[in-house]
Amino acid sequence: MPDELVMIFRLVLAGALGAIIGFNREKAGKPAGIRTLALISIGAALFTMLSIFAFETADQARLAANIVTGIGFLGAGAIILRREQGIIEGMTTAATIWVMAAIGVAAGSGKYFVAVAAAVIVLLVLVLPHNERGSKKE
Repeated sequence: MPDELVMIFRLVLAGALGAIIGFNREKAGKPAGIRTLALISIGAALFTMLSIFAFETADQARLAANIVTGIGFLGAGAIILRREQGIIEGMTTAATIWVMAAIGVAAGSGKYFVAVAAAVIVLLVLVLPHNERGSKKE
């Protein structure tokens, strides 16, 4: 039972960190908000814990490595190229999706301080002034 309580704590932490970052993104009118980032972080934490606790004889790093691959598809879907205007949109959203998966892996593996510190750093980066119009294609 203690393992399950620890796992639940890790899921709650991952979800809370995802929701905090998601709240910032939602407030800014971005597509990946509270629910999306919380779910990404919870899912990454859950896959990480399953690789640790459920597949003890397997290569535990393999499942975590595949989280990175899988999350790349979500991030790629968030990026929009507007060829006519030469603008790329969604790069920050894609990067946020990617880093929230990493924070979920940190929480899921029991690296609580690292997960919280990373979320604080991400939040600081997201509140820095930035170009709202998108990046010009070079």
